Formats: sequence, structure tokens, C-alpha cells
Amino acid sequence: MNKTRFLSIAVVSVVLGLMLAIQFRSTVASQNKNAGVPFDRAQELSVEMRQLEKERDALQQEAEDLTNKLNQANKGQAQALQAISSELNKVKMMAGMLPVKGTGVEIVLDNGKAGAQSPAENLFAVRDDDILKVLNELRGAGAEAISINGVRVIATSEIRLAGTFINVNLTRVLPPYRIEAIGDKDILSSSLEISGGVVEYLRSMGIKVSLEKKEQINIPAYAGRNRFDYAKPI
Repeated sequence: MNKTRFLSIAVVSVVLGLMLAIQFRSTVASQNKNAGVPFDRAQELSVEMRQLEKERDALQQEAEDLTNKLNQANKGQAQALQAISSELNKVKMMAGMLPVKGTGVEIVLDNGKAGAQSPAENLFAVRDDDILKVLNELRGAGAEAISINGVRVIATSEIRLAGTFINVNLTRVLPPYRIEAIGDKDILSSSLEISGGVVEYLRSMGIKVSLEKKEQINIPAYAGRNRFDYAKPI
């Protein structure tokens, strides 16, 4: 009798064990299936997709704009001059020669410890390459105009450590460094704050970082001079 009961209990235990094992494997497989693309990668792909869509729309708009100007130029001299003036203003805006405004983000970088006098003297101070990292990220996210402490940044701008200070276009700027960028504020913000991105990196280096989306940002025109001694148009 006792032997029969023991065998019954053993059989039931084996069956229950098998059921639990099957259920556990099913649950793990389901979790792995639902995991899909990691969140960080999905966020990165989302930013890239929105940027590509924006570039596509910009190219379509550029094609329509050029077509309209061509049609306008064919109507007469006055219309041709107006089309040329419009195109010239657009080129000047792209080169940073005109003040601009629009939505965007403001990111402020400050030295990690109070009393820091310069990047060269303080381990937690903001350095020129920290600012360059932020600018590269903003440009990659489609920023259309950028300034640092009110100094317009263009394609030929230099941002570098000069002694104990940071120079932008040969203008000395001091912390906190207020970087303003015009563009899609959501894309710009997402690209900076993405997990493992530049904001997280700078904070891990002890730098104070604040980021804010803005409905309107005013960026001045480039105040320096462009000079070409060697480059010639082809």
C-alpha cells in the first residue's frame, strides 16, 4: 500500500516538474521574442528616420523653389532680378551672413566645480572638445544655425583652447557656455539626450549640463570676415 502511494506521488511529481519546465521555457521564449530591437537602438533609428524624412522634404522644397525662380526669371528683367535677390539671400543665410530665428534648443555647459578658472586648471572644466562633441551632434541632427555665447558658428569657425580660455571665431568665451541651435527641437533634444549620448557622457565627466527646448531662438549673423586666398570657384 505504502509502495503504491509512493509511486503515485513520484509520478505526479515528475508530471508537475515537466509541466513547470515547459511553462518556463515558453515564458523565456516569449520574452526574448517580445524584446525585439533594444530600446537604445530603436531610439537611435527613430532619430535617423526623422532626420532622413526632414532631408527628403528639404530637397523637395528646394526643387520647387528653384523651379519657381526659373519660371519667374523667364517672365522679364524685373522678375529675374527679384529671383536672383531671393536666391542671394538664401545663400547668405546658409553661409551665416544673416541673423536668423526659429525653434530649437538651448544647452548650457558649466564647469563641474565652483571656482574653476579655466579648462587647463580644472579636471571637471568644460573643454573645447566637449563643445565640439555637442556641435557635431547638433549638426548631425539637422541644426540649421548655431551660436556659442552669442557668437555665430559657421563652417569655417574655430573652437579651440587658447591658453587658459576657449576661443570661438577668435572671440574669448567664458563658462557657462550657452549653445543655441535652431532646428527641429524634438530631434535636436532627442539626439543629445539619447542613452549613451553626448549629454550622458559629459555628465559622467563631472560637467554640469542643462538642456531646454525653445519656441524661438535668435541667432546673430557671423561678424567676422571670410577670405579665400587659395580656393577658387570651379
